[in-house]
Amino acid sequence: MALVDRLPKHLFTNRGWGLLAAGALSLGCAYVMGRRDLLTLAVLLLLLPLVSLAGVRVLKPKFQVYREFNPSTVETASTTTVRLAVARSSYSTGHVIMEEQLPPRFGEPPAFRFPARSASGGTSRYEYHLRSGKRGQFRIGPVTAEFSDPFGLSLRRHSIDDGDILTVTPAAVELPVTGLAGARGNDGVTATRIRANPSDDDIMTREYRHGDPMRRVHWAATARHGQLMVRQEESVTTPEATLILDQRFTAFAAGAGSVFGSHDEDSDLVTSPNFEWIVTAAMSVTAHLAEWNYSLRVLDAFGNPAFLRSRSAPEPDTEEFSGAGGLQAIAEGLAAIELSGPRHARAEHHRSEQHGGEHRDPGAQGDTADSAFDDHLMDKLSAHRLRGPLLALVGNMTLAEAKALAPAAAYGANAFALVVTDASRNNDDVLEILRIAGWRVAAVTSKTHLTAAWSAFDEGGIVAAAGAAMDVRRGAAVPR
Repeated sequence: MALVDRLPKHLFTNRGWGLLAAGALSLGCAYVMGRRDLLTLAVLLLLLPLVSLAGVRVLKPKFQVYREFNPSTVETASTTTVRLAVARSSYSTGHVIMEEQLPPRFGEPPAFRFPARSASGGTSRYEYHLRSGKRGQFRIGPVTAEFSDPFGLSLRRHSIDDGDILTVTPAAVELPVTGLAGARGNDGVTATRIRANPSDDDIMTREYRHGDPMRRVHWAATARHGQLMVRQEESVTTPEATLILDQRFTAFAAGAGSVFGSHDEDSDLVTSPNFEWIVTAAMSVTAHLAEWNYSLRVLDAFGNPAFLRSRSAPEPDTEEFSGAGGLQAIAEGLAAIELSGPRHARAEHHRSEQHGGEHRDPGAQGDTADSAFDDHLMDKLSAHRLRGPLLALVGNMTLAEAKALAPAAAYGANAFALVVTDASRNNDDVLEILRIAGWRVAAVTSKTHLTAAWSAFDEGGIVAAAGAAMDVRRGAAVPR
């Protein structure tokens, strides 16, 4: 039995190996004894397994596989249900052992027999569950099937589909309400007072638009115009927030040693503990602001759309998001976002592969440490000046980079920065430059609880930060 267990299992079954062994023995006996009948038997015993092996490799039964994830994208530490439907598309009979191939992080691959006992209409359905503790995109499948000939002598295993991609998004941490959101109404919008002549209905009214509250309907103007009219004493605007998401390899290089030491081959992401903290913070902050009906703009350190190099982004060129659909797009973009820059080109390599090698990143020529937070970013921020809070999620910065980012505080109604650094690194000068310019700054490490860092923005009051920002707008000098 020990010898049988050592024989390759992907060529012949135990029965097939037994026939080959019997054929070899018969061939030896025929040679020694000079018996032609033993020679004929030996040839038969040797040819039958070989013919069976050739048959299962030439005649491959064909199947159709349908795979569905529910939900289609799943948060880390949450469970998704995988539903498989397998149907035979060519004429063949017999039972087949199938196995769903999975990345190692998901554990043992599930195996099942086709057709299933509950098969209906020629289609067998199966179901299992997956959970991942890390974000990324993972290939689920393909389904491999193990076929055997009618005599059960040979085996053949091959893939019957290409598999599908499961996107695992970072899970948002529930954040406490702070002064960052500012004064919001019950419906999460900003009311702006507009002066008008109270006796002139035509000036102070406009046509009703979908979503306007009925309490603002001006009935006298409605009767005169023959259609619903609403008062314009208060114009309701959607608040806006801008998020700067630092993705530079140089900003997280000190904490990126684990990228090479414990590389995650399942998702193939270039990341580090500090950057993972940033990604979780980005997901949590955007989810928190979305609850307050904010529209969101997400940029990188160079003013480009933050998800331009994310393999999982549904629309990489998009930088403005709103509503539930926008929040879902942000989550998908964060699923496979990774470090990029001159010290590591894997992100650009993935991006070029996705576009057939013809895509050239418009921001690539500016992706150097010297051009971070440059005029391109400032132009993007000035286009939405003072329309809402400005948040920066950044890694380690040099004094020059801090001085370049500092004036951006003037473009936000309030400016907040979470600086993820290493415990051994002294960033006091960098933080002081940002604070003087009007930024409300919290220095954190990858071990810091996000809720504690978020709550730190209210310590000492938001008013102080807002006052400093107003000084900058009036012309106060930023240290150089």
